[in-house]
Amino acid sequence: METLERIPKKADLSVYGIENATVNWNLSPEELQKITVERGMGVETDNGTLAINTGKFTGRSPNDRFLVKDDYTKDKVWWGRINKPITSDNFDKLQAELVNYLSGKEIYARDGYVCSYPTYRMNVRTITEYPWSNFFINSMFLRLEDDEIADFEEEWLVLCAPGYVCPDPKAFGLRQGNFSILNFTKKIALVGGSAYTGEMKKGIFSALNLVLPVEKNVLPMHCSANVGEDGDTAIFFGLSGTGKTTLSADPDRRLIGDDEHGWTSDNVIFNFEGGCYAKVIDLTEEKEPDIYRAIKPGALLENIVFKEGTNEPDYTDSSITQNTRVSYPIHHIENIAIPSYAKNPTNIFFLTCDAFGVLPPISKLTPGQAAYHFISGYTAKVAGTEAGITEPVPSFSACFGEPFMPLHPTVYAEMLSKKMTEAGVNVWLVNTGWSGGPYGVGSRIKLKYTRAMITAAMRGELDNVDYDEHPIFGLQMPKYIHNIPSEMLDPINTWLQKGAYISKAIQLAHSFHLNFDKFASQASEEIINGGPLIDAHHSIDHI
Repeated sequence: METLERIPKKADLSVYGIENATVNWNLSPEELQKITVERGMGVETDNGTLAINTGKFTGRSPNDRFLVKDDYTKDKVWWGRINKPITSDNFDKLQAELVNYLSGKEIYARDGYVCSYPTYRMNVRTITEYPWSNFFINSMFLRLEDDEIADFEEEWLVLCAPGYVCPDPKAFGLRQGNFSILNFTKKIALVGGSAYTGEMKKGIFSALNLVLPVEKNVLPMHCSANVGEDGDTAIFFGLSGTGKTTLSADPDRRLIGDDEHGWTSDNVIFNFEGGCYAKVIDLTEEKEPDIYRAIKPGALLENIVFKEGTNEPDYTDSSITQNTRVSYPIHHIENIAIPSYAKNPTNIFFLTCDAFGVLPPISKLTPGQAAYHFISGYTAKVAGTEAGITEPVPSFSACFGEPFMPLHPTVYAEMLSKKMTEAGVNVWLVNTGWSGGPYGVGSRIKLKYTRAMITAAMRGELDNVDYDEHPIFGLQMPKYIHNIPSEMLDPINTWLQKGAYISKAIQLAHSFHLNFDKFASQASEEIINGGPLIDAHHSIDHI
């Protein structure tokens, strides 16, 4: 199935220790899909999209993610619960195990790159055991032009062998048989024992999150971004379920990317990736038209269930996992920026789905507040009803991407503060969650209102309006936005019982303070002062 022009000149995998393998180089998505279906590893949906099942792991396994601790990383990485160390010796032993496992097999090699801005391009060679893992990489990493393949040389190598399960984890410094490991000195990422494709994508994202700030003075960001007709760029940070993908898909603006970006010293915002990796649970064309229409040949569906007796996906069925997903190349979206970078960052939006109904629907942040809320990475989730819990649960993920951040969160936050100050960027906190009370009492803020507030901010319509200060969080709340009911702009006005609102706001403020305690020792006074004005030791009488 190989064609000569797809094979690079340096195509000898024995340099990595892989011997006697049958290597399929840079196969097209159509070829990889055909192999996957013919070998019973996947099926085609009713519209010809490839659908596969990732097996035991339907999501990342954060407890089995490791970074090699050596001279390069030992004094840079924020070691602890997120960034767990493994020795160079154990890495070398696991690499030897993996290449021995892949030797003699039919495997799939793909050459591509990450970082769309040419100055920071990083070539990545990915070698996978499964054809559909290779299919995923074709969608998610940036694709080479045909004339770039022959002379390709990688900077990073990814080895992915889902079928290899470490037989003696403790002897290799592992918790169990699966693993995802980064070695910054050797520039190799190993994925073993898990077929979840996101391990490869997030492994390289994690690598960029150390290399770019330390070596290139580029801020890596877990965000979406788009650009307007006037060249103004907007950035959207947010955890799952806050509206990051939905709100960056704007018919009047071109999408730069939906998940991972860099911010350069000369104020260019560039996409790391060549595709999108979106959740599809409860997907409908009405709610997410861009994602829905992107699911066509060339896309890869993961862990979805079909309607009985058909090959039509049932996106409401979570019997395999809530984390059903699709990956697709970014050109499956119509309104995109080509190439996928733009200058002039003008507005940053921190999206939070506050199920407590406390935070304003939109508020303007000072540089200190921006850094504080960036480090906090707050949203709120409603616990599963099967456990009988209906109270909202605060959720914090530093820099809106803590599982992928090797450095201390304050490093990224201080870079963000410096860049936003130098570029004169406005930073906004946007609550896409509840108003008029918490989940179960109030109501979800209408998407049309959120879109209108974001549009008003991007058009500069909030530059000259009056603001009120939130008494507990210190946030600046606009008093007027065209076409938005004024009473909802200050959330206390939407609650029937004002005292209940203040109590809930103090409760949430206390959660912020408790979460921030672990960062405070390395945070500047300006950042610390960007948090809530009071903590839970203050009573309502002090407001």
